[in-house]
Amino acid sequence: MKPIHLLTLAVFLCLSTLSACQSATTPITIQVDGQVLSLTSSDRIPQSLLSAQGVTLGPDDRILYLGSRIDPDVALPEAASYALVVRRAVSLTVNEAGGTKSIQTSALSVGQALSEAGYSLYRADRLDPPAETPIHGALTVTYQASRALEISVDSVLVQARSAADSVNEALAEAGIPLTGLDTSQPDGSAPLPADGNIRVVRVVETVSLTQDAIPFDTRTELSADLEIDHQALLVGGEPGLSIGRVRTRSADGVQVAQTTENQSIVRPAQDRVLGIGTKIVIRTATVDGVDIEYWRTLRLFATSYSPCRIASPTKTCGYGSASGIPAGKGVVAFAYYWYLLFGFEHLYIPGYGPAVVGDVGGGYYGSHYWVDLGYSDADYIPWAEWVTVYFLTPVPANPGYILP
Repeated sequence: MKPIHLLTLAVFLCLSTLSACQSATTPITIQVDGQVLSLTSSDRIPQSLLSAQGVTLGPDDRILYLGSRIDPDVALPEAASYALVVRRAVSLTVNEAGGTKSIQTSALSVGQALSEAGYSLYRADRLDPPAETPIHGALTVTYQASRALEISVDSVLVQARSAADSVNEALAEAGIPLTGLDTSQPDGSAPLPADGNIRVVRVVETVSLTQDAIPFDTRTELSADLEIDHQALLVGGEPGLSIGRVRTRSADGVQVAQTTENQSIVRPAQDRVLGIGTKIVIRTATVDGVDIEYWRTLRLFATSYSPCRIASPTKTCGYGSASGIPAGKGVVAFAYYWYLLFGFEHLYIPGYGPAVVGDVGGGYYGSHYWVDLGYSDADYIPWAEWVTVYFLTPVPANPGYILP
């Protein structure tokens, strides 16, 4: 009977061990084909996990874990949970000088897709859309490869790359534009040379005549005598005057001719000065039957939005805001640089009511003079009109005297 008892014990231990192993499972989510699959498993091989859920990988599909591509046949590192994303391959059509090529890719961006397809990309290459453009579906890309150039200018050899159509355009891209009487070899209107060698010849000729006017500059100054958002001329500009005559011509920095006479400035130019107001005046008003106290008004173009009306691949219903305040009635958005200046400022908007600047919008009208009015989906009202926006007290420490 003893052997029977030992066998029973061995079977019991084996079953207990198997049960313990099976219970050591980990929560896993898999995003694939617009679905989110949730499961628990002790398996850490991505390919096995997908196969168990009936998910098949194509030859160009990829699996992302923590934002990075992983080998489907290599076990995942130890973790409390796993979130896998299956990215399906799409067709990328590349139009280039040699013709059209079709690429199947599951890369995240245009640049990544081309790099993985064997393209050596440079900053000077021309890509439309740009390399950083995310890939969300089939896409057509126009690619013009840049060429290596060696530019001889001012006794220096400059290494550059360009995909320009002409020498002039390539020189401008390299920060070496032809100005004045400058010339180049090959000529500026010619296409890029096959050997990539370009020479710039600097030709400078200066001519100063008697009674030449010296133009004045215009500058701005903050003025405590002017109310905020107001400007006024503080000092009128006056051109200067130079007397004399000098004619000099040089090529590549070497003087080739010069005729000189005395020259002097008899009256320097006087700058024109525009004052920008910094004085804060607090006022009161009754707007929509509500008594308010404000320190600034701006005329802004008003539009409106609600959580589900801004849905996109990266923003879905329930989107909060740049400040973390839930999007809805009373939360408004400014263009990015205005948001940095006026974030969390309290406003009053006729026809809308009290509001706080709590979000960043995606566009603007007339520079940054634009406000996007937040609503919930239930009470959404479309806006597309100019409105006077009241900035309520208290006055912030940095009122933004010069608006971005």
